[in-house]
Amino acid sequence: MTSKGTGIHGAVLEDTVPPGEDPLVELRGAGKSYGNLRALHGVDLTVHAGRVTCVLGDNGAGKSTLIKIISGLHRHTEGDFLVDGRPVRFSTPREALDQGIATVYQDLATIPLMPVWRNFFLGSEMTKGTWPLRRLDIARMKETADRELRRMGIVLDDLEQPIGTLSGGQRQCVAIARAVHFGARVLILDEPTAALGVKQSGVVLKYIAAARDRGLGVIFITHNPHHAYMVGDHFTVLRLGTLELSAGRGDITLEELTDHMAGGAELAALKHELAQVRGADVEELPEENDLTAPVAHPPEGTS
Repeated sequence: MTSKGTGIHGAVLEDTVPPGEDPLVELRGAGKSYGNLRALHGVDLTVHAGRVTCVLGDNGAGKSTLIKIISGLHRHTEGDFLVDGRPVRFSTPREALDQGIATVYQDLATIPLMPVWRNFFLGSEMTKGTWPLRRLDIARMKETADRELRRMGIVLDDLEQPIGTLSGGQRQCVAIARAVHFGARVLILDEPTAALGVKQSGVVLKYIAAARDRGLGVIFITHNPHHAYMVGDHFTVLRLGTLELSAGRGDITLEELTDHMAGGAELAALKHELAQVRGADVEELPEENDLTAPVAHPPEGTS
């Protein structure tokens, strides 16, 4: 099925939805206001199993507010929020976790001096024995952590090493594997490559694809259109709390995505004025018509 509409900033919205597949998470015209301040307004978003939905936007675009709504930190104040087709209004992140929605934040919620296996089970430790002699089942936790990490393609020589000694990319991957092990169906990744170099970013992108291949619905929050385009199946661009663009991978090019992410519509509108500025090169800037024209139609045979 193909859905089509127009974004608030004039971008054409078009997406090809997998036939016969209901979304795990869906937002319809969702928004959030803090008193008189409207942080998010009229946002549509669908997350399907086995797909990576990329949410892009500059600082202040509304990405953090969107995360907080889906992860249960804040309640939406307008529109609808559905999980498995049922309307929900989460009060706490625990309620979201109970529905299989897990969030991996930039700080990863890890303790640097603790071993990898302890961080893997942090807050959900396995125990053995009966009270008052109950104790940690260290052997089973190590075995389980190693098995689950290997399933994601992560091989660590020593699970006893402090997690703080791992690279940033490795720590991100451990956090992803931990969320998958504890039953995540929808995985929200908050700027996982923001503070990483090129090589480590590639490692994280590899494991995002691995999570998708295991059937999870992934929400990849980023401000890097190149990283998004490497693994994304659908792209949503936010600007000033509203929906700038929503398009499937087959409906938009990397160049178009980059233009929308970089505020190309505003630059295009100012192109003739920028041309008067000495030293300003406007040859590579897009024309307004290029950014408001319909994106490519889906392949023939799609309904």
